[in-house]
Amino acid sequence: MKISLLLGSALLVGTLTISQVALAQGPGGRGPAQPPGPPPPAEKAAPIDLTGYWVSVVTEDWRWRMLTPPHGDYASVPLNPAGKAVADMWTTAEDGSCKAYYAAGLMRMPTRLHITWAAPNVLEIESDWGEQTRMLYFNRADISATESSPQGNSLARWELPVGVGATGGFGPPRPAPPGSGGDLKVVTTNLAPGWLRRNGVPYGAKTVLTEYLQTFTDPTGKQWFDVTTQVADPEYLRAPFITSSDFRREPDGANWKPHPCKG
Repeated sequence: MKISLLLGSALLVGTLTISQVALAQGPGGRGPAQPPGPPPPAEKAAPIDLTGYWVSVVTEDWRWRMLTPPHGDYASVPLNPAGKAVADMWTTAEDGSCKAYYAAGLMRMPTRLHITWAAPNVLEIESDWGEQTRMLYFNRADISATESSPQGNSLARWELPVGVGATGGFGPPRPAPPGSGGDLKVVTTNLAPGWLRRNGVPYGAKTVLTEYLQTFTDPTGKQWFDVTTQVADPEYLRAPFITSSDFRREPDGANWKPHPCKG
């Protein structure tokens, strides 16, 4: 009986030892397995290319986007009574205010954008009209601003099609295989109150702005990106305000004409 127990114990120890050695080996037993390295920066992991110059192409909601709507024209915006009261206080003297170029309204404006990588994990968006700059951070730790601001704090991540690979939350994901597609999700908070339209249609400081940017190529070979925007504001909106805007790539910055806003 004792001999059997001793033999069994020796066999168990030997099996565990062999298993531990096998686990320490890499694929095919080629030396120790290496721990995974840090994820690549967002610039390298990008499944789509948003850099370059882009121009807004307005094919819908022309009267609200290309022109300043008249006083009290907030049709299609789900304003609550408080939001309507604020919108009704707008006067034509305020036309051209920078509040229309704050983050939740900027991408709806007829403007050009210049998008570049300010750092490997920071995407920068500049507008010529309104002369605004948005910084999209792929690492939460890089966001240092604590006070509300016109462009707020924007946290970005690449989203890949199902089956390509998970992003694992906000932060730089693994590089996507070429041609796999994907989009950019941006969530912006800590916003200063601004306007959804140039005639004073408001959003408040508790607004959460969520955007999805996707690129595509039309049959003529022109490159575009589309941004779907959701503005959720418990202060002035009865429901999220959802819009979609299109930008076409330009070959260079020849048409770039900075135009400041007021105040």
